[in-house]
Amino acid sequence: MEKAKQKLSVMFLCTGNAARSQMAEALTRLDHGEIIEPFSAGSKPTGWVHPLAVKAMEALGADMSSARSKHASELMDRPLDLVVTVCDSAAADCPVWPKAVRMEHWPIVDPSWGEDDPLTRYDRFLATRDELRSRINGLVASLVPR
Repeated sequence: MEKAKQKLSVMFLCTGNAARSQMAEALTRLDHGEIIEPFSAGSKPTGWVHPLAVKAMEALGADMSSARSKHASELMDRPLDLVVTVCDSAAADCPVWPKAVRMEHWPIVDPSWGEDDPLTRYDRFLATRDELRSRINGLVASLVPR
């Protein structure tokens, strides 16, 4: 009998754990949850998840109702196959990660930054979500042998 394959563990880390890392965790769970156990955290968590990040993910059918902004220290002792920093600040705060096999950096602009125009604000979150999805799909293709 073949031993069941263990899921890869991937943590997405940003500063506030309010948008980018939260969306990355939800996207990974939605698209690749059968092979990856995703986590997210922040180096300086905001304590809340941005409602537009939740809305952007709900548009794909991803449930983020239990998402919460959490400090990276909650995952400090967990062995991880990969830690992906999704902002420059988190990469500077956490250039290495204990118990991580590999680290990668994706400098993605915070979608909450920019003109506070209701007509374009949500579009920034959709664009960030789509960029994350593309990067995650490329990452999975490189991690999982075919």
